[in-house]
Amino acid sequence: MLVFGPVPSRRLGRSMGINNIPPKICTYSCVYCQLGRTLKLQSARQAFYEPEDILREVQDKVEKARIVGEPVDYLTFVPDGEPTLDIHLGAEIALLKPLGIKIAVITNSSLLWHEEVRAALSQADWVSLKMDAVLEEVWRRVDRPHGSLRLPAILDGALEFAQVFAGQLVTETMLVEGVNDGVVAIGAVSDFLARLKPQTAYLAIPTRPPAEAWVRSPDEEVLNRDYQILQREVAHAEYLVGYEGNAFAFTGDVAGDLLSITSVHPMREDAVHEFLGRAEADWAVVRGLIAAGQLVETTYEGRKFYVRKLNSRKR
Repeated sequence: MLVFGPVPSRRLGRSMGINNIPPKICTYSCVYCQLGRTLKLQSARQAFYEPEDILREVQDKVEKARIVGEPVDYLTFVPDGEPTLDIHLGAEIALLKPLGIKIAVITNSSLLWHEEVRAALSQADWVSLKMDAVLEEVWRRVDRPHGSLRLPAILDGALEFAQVFAGQLVTETMLVEGVNDGVVAIGAVSDFLARLKPQTAYLAIPTRPPAEAWVRSPDEEVLNRDYQILQREVAHAEYLVGYEGNAFAFTGDVAGDLLSITSVHPMREDAVHEFLGRAEADWAVVRGLIAAGQLVETTYEGRKFYVRKLNSRKR
């Protein structure tokens, strides 16, 4: 299936996925990948499908969605492998543009040293760059790249792309306990993102069965600490931990709204008090959520924070 959805996405609204790479051909074999281990590790770009076939399937899906009243906010290249391995990616984006729907690409960034890849991605409206690590040893442990790839070239390519890209640029950092969640590793990522200047930097954790059974997500305290380190360097940081919701929107359900907010951002104690005041509620709501195992209290640099419990964490 080359096209699927639309499916709900916190970042992209209603997203129609485009699967332009056969499973599982990738430049990386990430330890946390929800699709399992890479079947074919490669770094050479090639043709996989005819661009016209992708266009035809997208047109068909968009029309069917329109008939049943399903909105499509983005056409998203999010395949079972690395989308920029597709040598026709730029041509496919160009063919899809006349449909009048925004185009997104979620890439692991590994081929950004290719001028042709940067040119193809520049045609998109929204691009997510994976930035799991910027330290060589950590990068090799978490992403397990093809042997021909060089991290300095990838990082330089990312900076070049960010300088010319006119659309919305975001990054995603998947945290794996004991691998890339330490202060030094996340500090290096934060320093690099300060140069890259994404509009949003997302911190993610594994939420589905990973390629390697030993993979674990960090606990709430570490996640909060890493968030605090990251948000000092970037304009906007968010969690991407598998929860969807209306972050910071007050709907009248105080407990539900608190969980929605804290699944995206840790809340300082004073911010929680202020929120409860606006909602005309008291601290009993917080105590109840902690007792129910839905909210966690943690401390960073002498301040209390509240974070949604990571129920997906495997132990």
